[in-house]
Amino acid sequence: MKPSLQLKLSQHLTLTPQLQQSIKLLQLSTLELNQEIERFLLENPMLEREDGDGSDFAPAALPAGSTAATSERSSETTDSPESGDSRTEGDAAPGLDEGMDWSSVGSGSSSSRDDDDDVDYQEFQAAGISLRDHLDLQVALSPLSDRDRALVRFVIEALDDDGYLHQTLEELLELLPPELEVDVDELAIALRHVQNLEPAGIGARTPQECLSLQLRALPPSPDRRLALEIVDKHLELLAERNFAKLKRLTGCDDDALRAAQTLISRLDPHPGSQHSTEETRYVLPDVVVRKVRNRWTVSLNPEAMPRLRINQLYASILQQHRGQGGGLTGQLQEARWLIKNVQQRFDTILRVSQAIVDQQRQFFDHGDVAMRPLTLREIADQLELHESTVSRVTTQKYMATPRGVFELKYFFGSHVSTDTGGAASSTAIRALIRQLVDAEDRKKPMSDAKIAELLGQQGIVVARRTIAKYRESLNIPPVSLRKTL
Repeated sequence: MKPSLQLKLSQHLTLTPQLQQSIKLLQLSTLELNQEIERFLLENPMLEREDGDGSDFAPAALPAGSTAATSERSSETTDSPESGDSRTEGDAAPGLDEGMDWSSVGSGSSSSRDDDDDVDYQEFQAAGISLRDHLDLQVALSPLSDRDRALVRFVIEALDDDGYLHQTLEELLELLPPELEVDVDELAIALRHVQNLEPAGIGARTPQECLSLQLRALPPSPDRRLALEIVDKHLELLAERNFAKLKRLTGCDDDALRAAQTLISRLDPHPGSQHSTEETRYVLPDVVVRKVRNRWTVSLNPEAMPRLRINQLYASILQQHRGQGGGLTGQLQEARWLIKNVQQRFDTILRVSQAIVDQQRQFFDHGDVAMRPLTLREIADQLELHESTVSRVTTQKYMATPRGVFELKYFFGSHVSTDTGGAASSTAIRALIRQLVDAEDRKKPMSDAKIAELLGQQGIVVARRTIAKYRESLNIPPVSLRKTL
């Protein structure tokens, strides 16, 4: 064929850098947005933060799901210093044959400082102490030889964060050098020393042993004796709530079994968790909902909005030397884009949030039971936005309300048809299930089929399998585990 030139017209969608940045900023959470802005501030001298006095008050960072009653307390303590263990489980075991100065153990937890040091004592005090450091301090004060202390510390290093020992003594023995001549009996003695430390239950190999250790640390009493017998021999029956068989095997009456059950329920199956270094995760609400003149209105949280502006000094210099700015001209354009896109991001969040509140105003008046079914498509059609845009807006964005702090996704949910031809939200059905379970007779709890029947009497047709799914999502145990004496 003879080569020739042809002209062809076609249309295709091109994402400009500005549009790409707008989409990226829209899907970021508040924390991620601040990190992205900090990166721009470091890289672009044309961009700077405005100095605000913070006079516009709004709820600061709040734990997700917290109620309005805790909002003020949470706003005062949004930051907590990180605390961590200086060792990890992967660290090598300490040498057992080397000299050890136990008088210095724990010295890292307290440091001497001059009066002139600028240290916040409250933050230092809130740092806490890890589980291993807490146990090491007790070992350092015990009347043991250096070899025994080293063996006890070796066992402590093998504990997990909950205080359990998942490895057998034989497996631990294989980790030690043969020239140390340590046998299983010595490790068993070291483990016994660990199990005598505080908190009670540390060093257990099973949950049953953990509960037994805690009971043995209590003063002798008839309730303690019966609880020990149940934990050591019949713990599975207690978990199954088979009270009739328990009474027959132990020979106790209802009052004694109830007292023993109460004593066991007060024990901590994770004794090491109280020394966990995991800190509370806080969220910063993007919008705040208030009732103004009998109408629920949404406003942006000024604490979540970064205040940005163009650096006037650099901008004036660039204006005086037009055509000689070089890379500064491009950075000036990028700074303007960022400021515009950040403002557009919050404007979109405000519009979507107000639309959600208008659709779910019954929820704000009456609670979860009044939640109506809502889809992303409804909000997108109402605001003439794309459904993907609404999805980005409602992901990892939070709303502070008088009923608590919720992610915007919380207000969307599937629907279940009713006898009247309407629809009920899955959130409302969960709230009804919670109410029914809270009001049930604990001696004769309701089955999933019974709950489905009661909901059917209210016009909400829900299958038993759906009830079981919703109940599990609410962390409500099945009927056999809700039964009490």
